[in-house]
Order: sequence, then C-alpha cells, then structure tokens
Amino acid sequence: MSIDFKNELNDAQREAVQTTEGPILVIAGAGSGKTRTIVYRLAHLVEQGIDPSQILLLTFTRKAAQEMLTRAESILGRSLHGTSGGTFHSFAYSTLRRNAMDIGFDNGFTLMDRSDSESICKEVKASLKLGKGDRSYPKKSTLLDMITKSRNKELSIDIILEREAYHLTSYLDDLNEISDGYAHFKRNHALVDYDDLLFLLDKLLEENEPLRNQLQARYRYIMVDEYQDTNLVQARIVKHLAGKKGNVMAVGDDAQSIYAFRGANVANILEFPKIYENTKVIRLEKNYRSVQPILDLTNEILKGAATKFDKTLYSDLKSDKLPEVVYPLSDQTQARLVVDQILEFKRKYSLHDVAVLFRAGYQSFPLEVALTRVGIDYQKYGGIRFHEAAHIKDVLSYLRLIVNPHDLMAWQRALDHIKGVGPKTVAKIYKAVHSGDEKYMATMQKKHEMLQELLNELNALRAAPPKPSAILERVLAFYQPILIDKYPDDYPKRQAGLEQLSQIAVNYSDMDQLLGDLSLDGNPDEEKRKENAVVLSTVHSAKGLEWSAVIIIDLVEDRFPSKRAMQRAEDLEEERRLMYVACTRAKQCLKLFVPSSAYNRFNGMSEPTLPSPFVLELPHTVFDRLNESYGGGLEKKQTKTHQATTHGLTSHATDDAKPSTKTKIDPSKLGFCKHKIFGKGKIISHVEPNKYKVNFPGFGLKVIIGDYLELL
Repeated sequence: MSIDFKNELNDAQREAVQTTEGPILVIAGAGSGKTRTIVYRLAHLVEQGIDPSQILLLTFTRKAAQEMLTRAESILGRSLHGTSGGTFHSFAYSTLRRNAMDIGFDNGFTLMDRSDSESICKEVKASLKLGKGDRSYPKKSTLLDMITKSRNKELSIDIILEREAYHLTSYLDDLNEISDGYAHFKRNHALVDYDDLLFLLDKLLEENEPLRNQLQARYRYIMVDEYQDTNLVQARIVKHLAGKKGNVMAVGDDAQSIYAFRGANVANILEFPKIYENTKVIRLEKNYRSVQPILDLTNEILKGAATKFDKTLYSDLKSDKLPEVVYPLSDQTQARLVVDQILEFKRKYSLHDVAVLFRAGYQSFPLEVALTRVGIDYQKYGGIRFHEAAHIKDVLSYLRLIVNPHDLMAWQRALDHIKGVGPKTVAKIYKAVHSGDEKYMATMQKKHEMLQELLNELNALRAAPPKPSAILERVLAFYQPILIDKYPDDYPKRQAGLEQLSQIAVNYSDMDQLLGDLSLDGNPDEEKRKENAVVLSTVHSAKGLEWSAVIIIDLVEDRFPSKRAMQRAEDLEEERRLMYVACTRAKQCLKLFVPSSAYNRFNGMSEPTLPSPFVLELPHTVFDRLNESYGGGLEKKQTKTHQATTHGLTSHATDDAKPSTKTKIDPSKLGFCKHKIFGKGKIISHVEPNKYKVNFPGFGLKVIIGDYLELL
C-alpha cells in the first residue's frame, strides 16, 4: 500500500519529501515538523525503489538517527537495513577504520575518550616542565578545552583566549607548546580523538580521489539534519561526499544556530545555495506548536536579523491572548513575581509543563531560593543548581561559621584552600578551637598565615552588626583572592554567581533565615523526577523542547544579550537567535520579564538597566505590557511607540526609553552624548550598523543603539 503523502504532510513538507534530485535546502522553522519531513523522505526514497544502502543520513546524535530510521520503517512496513544513519563522528570512524593505512596508521589506530585526552595534556605539560609550583595554572580539562575549541573553530589559540578566556592570556605560549606536544604524542602512539576523526576524514577525502569517487557513487542520496549546527570541517565533508552533482538535502534553521561556542558556523547554512549550484530552497513555515500571537512576536524578533532566510511562521492554533512583557521594579522583585506567575499557571497546567528560561545558569539562583522557600519543586537544565556550585558552598561555609563555630563541615570547607591543612589537621584545629588549646592554635597560626587571617576575619565578623548583606560583602572581599587562586580557569564566570548571592542577601535581615533558605537542598533524586516540578533551563538546554507556558527572565543588556556578546556584531546576531529559540518553546503562554533596575554589589545600590534590544524592537501590537507597582502588584500599561529604522527595517520602542529625536550621531565625529537613563557619556567607538560603545561615569562601558543617544 502506497503512502498517503497528501494527508500526512502539508504542501511544503510534501515538496521537500518528493524532491529527490539535486541540492535541496529545507529551512525548517521552529515547530514546523522537521523530523517528520526527514522520516517521510526516507520512506519515499525507498518506496521509489532506491536501495537503502545508497542513503546516508547524518545527524548530531545517534538517538536522532535511530528514531528517524525506526519511524521510516514503521511507515514503510519494512526494514531499512543497509541505510547508513548516524553521527558525523561515527561515520568518520567507520570510514577511517577501513582506510587506516591511507592516513598513516599502518597498524590501525585507537580512539580516545575525553579523559584519555585530558591525561595526555597533563603528561605533555609535565614533560615540557610547565606550570611547576603555579597553583593558578590551567587544569588539564581547560587545556584540552582551549585546544579543541581552536581546532573546531579553526582559529588560533590566541584568538580563542582573546574572545573567550582573556584571563588565561598569560599562558598563551604554554598552550601553544602543549597543543603541539599533544598532536605529536597522538601521532607517535597511533591515537586519535573525536576532533581528529573529522579532520582526518576531511583530509582523506580531499587527497584520495578514488575513495572519494567510490563514496560519491555509493551514497546517491545524502541527508543532513540540523545543518545550522555544522562546523567548517563538517560542511567540507558533506561537500566531498556530495560531489559536483550535489545530490544532498540539508535540513535546518539558520534562526536556531546557537552553538558558535562549540564551533557551529551559521555561514554553512546561509551560504548553502552559493556552494551548491541550482539549490532548491524549501521553507517549512507552518508551526504545529505555538498559538499565532506567540508566532507574531517571534516573527518580529527575526525581522531584526542582519542576515537570514526570510520566513514567516504561522499556525492554525488561535488565541486572543497576547504574550506579556513584564517590567518588575528590580531584579530582586523579579523572582517573587515569577513565583506568583508560576502559582497562577499551576491552576491551569501541570508544573512540569511550565518553564523559566534564562541566558546563563547563574541567573536562576534568586528564583531557586524563592521556589524552595514556598515549597515548589523544580528541575534545572543547563548550568548547575545553586546549592551545587563549589564557590557558593565556599562562601556559605564562612557564613555558617559566623553563626555556628561548632559546624565541623563548615570548618572543613573553609580550611580546604589552606595548603598543608588536610582533614586530620582540620579535626585537630576544630578540637583546639573548642577546647581552648591556645598553644596549639598559636603554633598552627604561625605555621599557616592564612589560618590566622581567617580566624581574625571570623572574629571581626562575629562582632560586626548582624546584617546579612553587609557581612556577605566583607566575606566576598576576603574570598576574592581565594576564588582566583582556587578556580583560576573560570573564576570570572563564577563571579557572576557570587553577585547573585549578594542580590539574594539584600532581602534578608536575619542570617539564620538566609542560611536556612539557602541550605534547603530539596530531594537529591529530584533530577530523576519529571512530574510536578517546574523546569528551570538555560536557552541552550531548552532547544528542541516545548512547554505550554514559558517565562523568560533578565531581558536586559549585559544579561540577555550577554555582556560579552555586546562587543561583536556576529555574537549579537547569535543572541537574537537565542531569543527566537527561547520564545518558540512556548505553546500557549509567553511572558518576558524585563527588570527596570539591577543590584550592584560594588556600591550596594540598585541601578537602572537598559531593556534588551530584542524587547525594545518589538511593536506594541504583539504584546501587552505590565508594570510592577510600588505596592507589589502588576498594572497593565498602554504603550506608545516610536518607530526607528534599523537594518532598513521598522523597529519599535516603548515610551520608557524611546529614541531621541534630536541630533543624530555622525559615526565619523564621535564625542560626548547623553542617554535618558545613564546620563552623559563619552562615545568610544562605532559598532556597525547603528550601535555605539559609550563610557558612562558610574555605569561603565555600555553598547547603545544610536537612536537612543543624543549628541552633545
């Protein structure tokens, strides 16, 4: 019995399935049935008499490939035995094993896992006599991270450090030496890592014409899933396999390319029609997930993209309720309002069908505490739970010792960073402190200067006024050099979590209550539970998932988009795609939270924030705006709009930060300017096409859309 494509697929899906010859690019919008399209195309090819062994399906997970093949077999009612379906790495491994001699491994090679690679980096470092006595030296995992990022992005290590790990730049020469030593070690011992699989296959296909011709003849039909996530070497491998005929179908969504940090290059999908002549581009725009008002908002987000495939998502799912943009008074009240919203959702949805999304893992910390306090269970994806963060545990150990000097576990944690003080010594110190053995303590303090500093600090804090936020600020100042010494590889990232801890402490007047709320760790088996737990997730971890109701928090500059992304145009473009991915996770209800101010632990004050440009650009017709009142409730606000042209497109802003109608900025004449929120500042540089880096006294460096600045 033939497959009923007309009833099983919409027009665009059917066109993609039944177009079998030549290069095809399927731009699959969020929730548009991408997997269904691939599955039915597999079935259609076999139904047309194509030998399954002539089909190659490349995916990013083995599970995805297996699921597609199984579903296609179910539709056909027969086996697809012989079809090559799997990841790029598994395909590369099997091909290289058959041709090991051609890549210089006469006796074969061994594939290493991550731990093997880290061990070799450590061994190479030792053989080069690097890092001896340097406690701040990058760990073996960090050494490998820098090497593999350099390879996957095909950029030099110095560029990787400059963009992603500037605090490690003093180790650049060492990293280059270790990278070279790592490569030589692998070659000398017939070892390959996961990155090698791709680069060796690329080289083999480039240089071995008979093998290339053989594989091109065998795999007449190539399909690649999630093409927007391919890196440069993966795109080259596909081109080698497809050949001049280019009988390849790439499926993906340029607007969901969010893995540049892993090496994914959005240019691969954007330039596909240029690489493969006569490419047929098919757009899947019908969305089966979200109600139309949510899609109207996400379509507006995409309008601002500098380079993209135009598409407009639409749905048969209707709703008379617009997404909401909520303006809490501060990031401190945001957590409370989100909890209130979750409790409201609980009346309509199961808790596991509600998600709170954020740009970075640390941003959920205040919310985790607030949820724990009211007894709402949660599961967290991406980043780590607040209570699991080692640096948070470090700081809390000091607070615990201020309240309770008999807390042995806290002593063990607090003394952990002092060299030469192990568990046995901690037990002796603990006993001496509580028995009043001043002689032993004097000896230990003389031997360990840092112990004396810690004890003096704890005594001073116990005598200080018991205001949690003030005590915490002093603890953080004491802990800062320890943080840098103990976590040299990623202390800038951990710093953000400590700032969130400061923000949480501001809401407490009692240290016991603060520690109690922070120590309620919940069920240790919580990660296994799916039911009745609200989902907290980074946007990256949420890709591919969906919920009935979605809340996105911290939609302000320096948080979403992230501070680092504001410095480079291509990074800001990826942040826009992250915003699109976040919003398209919602099926029925979407709420965006934009705190109007944020706590600055350096001056102990809340300072005005600048709403995310992705929110400012939204026309008022696609959302309802709610402002937090000083009484704590939410009030609906009628928004006025001011239109401004960006990238030749119309964008809109609320009246809170509308663009200046005064003197426009000439990029060739940079000087002083004025901003409604941040006041007077000096323009440092122009960021194409219409942004400016401005240094505002008291606020630091900001990247601002030109329309919101007045030239002085």
